[in-house]
Amino acid sequence: MMADEALKNDIPEIDPTEVEDARVAIADRDRSFLEKVMVDGGFSDPYDARDFTEVVFRVMRDLMTTEAADRVADELHEEAMPTKEKALQMEVTDLWKDTNPLVGFLSRVRPPWQGPGIFKIDSDRFFFRVANEGGLKRNPENKDAERKQAVKAVFSATKRELSEERIQEIATWLPDGGVRELWEQA
Repeated sequence: MMADEALKNDIPEIDPTEVEDARVAIADRDRSFLEKVMVDGGFSDPYDARDFTEVVFRVMRDLMTTEAADRVADELHEEAMPTKEKALQMEVTDLWKDTNPLVGFLSRVRPPWQGPGIFKIDSDRFFFRVANEGGLKRNPENKDAERKQAVKAVFSATKRELSEERIQEIATWLPDGGVRELWEQA
């Protein structure tokens, strides 16, 4: 028998692109927070998803009062991702709180950026900050769509962790014209 001859000719051929590997296919509801952000946001690894999530959370916190941000933090106590890697062992609330001590302090003492007489963050500024601080530099022709997809992934994963009351409260702080609509779609 030749090396390229089949032993059994009566077995149908299977297209490997149509076979789903059960080890890889994880139901959306069973994904951890960072896995959901990574997959839905198009990130190559959980570290990029973690870093981008921290930026989106920072911009969201900038829009809110300290008290409102604390109420959100109180509900985010799920494990971000089950792993043995120390750099990813955290709760979602650890992502919500700023890792930079100076920025964390300043965000607690300054007023929200969405009040009367205060510089407002509109949707364009929100997405601009997220793109610049989050380092999204994937596809220059489609950067707006990719940025929104990544933000929506963070929003969707976050909403899974929060009560309906907190989801509605956050919506009141988000700017109209794109960001609030994305939050509601997520």
